[in-house]
Amino acid sequence: MKILFSDEKMFDLDGMYNTQNDVIWAINRAQADDKGGIKQKQKFPQKVMVWFDVCSKGVTPLIIFDEETLNHERYIKKVLPVAKKYGNKVFGNDWTFQQDNSKPHIHRLTQQWYKGKDNFPNFIDKDHWPPNSPDLNPLGYCIWNEFVHQMNWNKVK
Repeated sequence: MKILFSDEKMFDLDGMYNTQNDVIWAINRAQADDKGGIKQKQKFPQKVMVWFDVCSKGVTPLIIFDEETLNHERYIKKVLPVAKKYGNKVFGNDWTFQQDNSKPHIHRLTQQWYKGKDNFPNFIDKDHWPPNSPDLNPLGYCIWNEFVHQMNWNKVK
């Protein structure tokens, strides 16, 4: 109950889809669309990366990377302080930070930051995180999908 789950997701103006995970079994494109399939409208749509954390107490503020991708330097500078502040606010000094195995998260300097004495009280390090566990990745297996379905993609600019 005291875990702060962290994730980021790339969105574009066509909505969110992941060609590896978003699979719809259909005979043709029209049937796939009838079953909720998404097709790309633009050849090179504008993209934006969104990050936030969730826990049993709520969610952190969104951080939007609209002109840049997330590397370890931006992750340490812009994301981790927000996660630390929120985790400490809602749980005090008894909580665990959980991230996935994306490159900014497992970078040597990021792992060192996690271990800093004034940073997270506990964290699940890169060698102990099961990458395909729905229980340890609620954002990837549930919340991003709900987030996407609440968006009015025709109004996104």
